[in-house]
Amino acid sequence: MKIFNSLSAKKEEFEPRGDVVTMYVCGINPYDDAHIGHALSYIFFDVVRRYLEYREYKVKHVQNITDIEDNIIATANRRGMSVPELTQKYVERYDEDMAALNVRPAHLYPRAMGEIDKMIEIVQGLVDKDFAYAVGGNVYFRVRNMPDYGKLSHRTLDSMMAGARVEAGEEKEHPMDFILWKESKPGEPSWDSPWGKGRPGWHIECSAMSIKYLGEQIDIHGGGQDVVFPHHENEIAQSESFTGKKPFVKYWLHNGLLQMGEEKMSRSVGNLITIREALKKCSADAIHVFVLGSYYRSPLTYTEEALEAAERGAERLRQAVSRDDSGSKGEELDAAEYEKRFKKSMDDDFNTPQALAVLFDLVREINQAAGRGTRTAQARGMLKKLGDVLGLTFREPEEAPLDTELQERISKLIEERATARKGKNWQLADEIRNKLDEMGIVLEDTPSGTVWKRKR
Repeated sequence: MKIFNSLSAKKEEFEPRGDVVTMYVCGINPYDDAHIGHALSYIFFDVVRRYLEYREYKVKHVQNITDIEDNIIATANRRGMSVPELTQKYVERYDEDMAALNVRPAHLYPRAMGEIDKMIEIVQGLVDKDFAYAVGGNVYFRVRNMPDYGKLSHRTLDSMMAGARVEAGEEKEHPMDFILWKESKPGEPSWDSPWGKGRPGWHIECSAMSIKYLGEQIDIHGGGQDVVFPHHENEIAQSESFTGKKPFVKYWLHNGLLQMGEEKMSRSVGNLITIREALKKCSADAIHVFVLGSYYRSPLTYTEEALEAAERGAERLRQAVSRDDSGSKGEELDAAEYEKRFKKSMDDDFNTPQALAVLFDLVREINQAAGRGTRTAQARGMLKKLGDVLGLTFREPEEAPLDTELQERISKLIEERATARKGKNWQLADEIRNKLDEMGIVLEDTPSGTVWKRKR
């Protein structure tokens, strides 16, 4: 099993440090609803965990909640809410979104505001070791004391200096020094510290929570490519300086970003599709097929057409799993080869596009075998087992009920079409079908009558 490590920029054999694979994934800043870009990352890292467990590794998965930072404070003030009220609301909505997507909860979700003591301990340790310095109520990390700073983003300190500047009011020794502890401002949450009242910087939060709950050295650290620098770079610097140069993370995994056209999907750009909005248009399985159909390190472009195609794929998978061949009397279809192919794909840096292709090949084999009268129960069981590794539910998407007036209108149109067909008025029958299609209703004529369902 090989994993692409962002630190070495190559695939490496996966060899965890101990009996339990320790895995830390950067979590949410809960001040608004999670969007499909978040879904991309959390679906992928859920699949990483699922596959490791499928391969019989024990996994301890920690995902932080950054419940104190600038955007949260600004949003809470704008809405007239306290920071805890705002963050609790969106943590609960995030939990609901992940459950709707069939993303398993992490084993632990530490919150930044609950881990201030650990952050202060690490900042004080960095000051004591001369890796940090206080200026008034602010504490900065001293990048020049870490010779290999920039090793994750593969940049030198000199190259980072291009365009770097010291903001007005900052008293840094070096433009690339970054904040560990911020002096409090009026109206902001703050905590007592050796440097006066203040709050933690963004980067120190993840180091503190990772070290506290997973130890000084972990196996996997995950996040989007947009946080390689400065966030993960600074995590390495402060964590390794605090622990005495112990390698902080063995494997750094970074997923590509979701794009809307040429731009990254983000709150700052304002081009968001929330998870809740997407789930009104398609099933959770369709979102999985859409996300996992692209190699995780590549950018993925969101379009309605791509989501519709993914839904059709998800429907093919559902239909294959739910086939009833109880009347078949032929031999049983052997699907063992498909599991070998699936493992080979996933062992190659979690190649989910190839793994999904294996599932669709198995669907075709199941359909062909059923047509020959071959039994497919074991193969369908295999399809469900492998699909579960990819987080698929194989459930029909739940839909909000149509209002009574619309249902009556649909029924009336279907009756009119039946009358037209009976009178061989095929043009009128087609016009009614087209009208229903525009309303999002698909008809299927069966021996027992016409049935309808909603298009997704």
